[in-house]
Amino acid sequence: MARKKNSGGGGGTPATVALTRSGTPFTTHAYEHDPASPSYGEEAARALGVAPERVFKTLLAEVDGTLTVAVVPVAGTLDLKALAAAVGGKRASMADPAAAERATGYARGGISPLGQRRPHPTVLDASAVLHPTIYVSAGRRGLEVELSPHDLATLTAASPAPIARN
Repeated sequence: MARKKNSGGGGGTPATVALTRSGTPFTTHAYEHDPASPSYGEEAARALGVAPERVFKTLLAEVDGTLTVAVVPVAGTLDLKALAAAVGGKRASMADPAAAERATGYARGGISPLGQRRPHPTVLDASAVLHPTIYVSAGRRGLEVELSPHDLATLTAASPAPIARN
């Protein structure tokens, strides 16, 4: 069962702390996470009753040796060639999950594009701007944050680009 909580001032995770400090409007949405779920993002969409096109997953890839954050809808997959091109690189591959956890400070399935240990180049799939708000991980499994895609792009210095395939 999903629980909605309007957060204008609460802490909690590095992502929600970053949002609060920036003064960005957002809403947190908690749900009961099932550890057996094969897809964290699709689980979030189902639990919250939100179209999968509005729920975005945060993936880390290496583009020419540089960790790069890709934020794509859970309804699609990351196009590694498109990601590389979006950041001016030649070759991209998925980052090692342990390296992604160390670099972001988040556990797999709960990696947020916000509040990471240090900034990484970030690309937000261009489809995000088709929605007034989108959902991304708030920094732990079972917790999503809803915010404007424009605010997300501003806070993460993300470049918008078509990096998802359906």
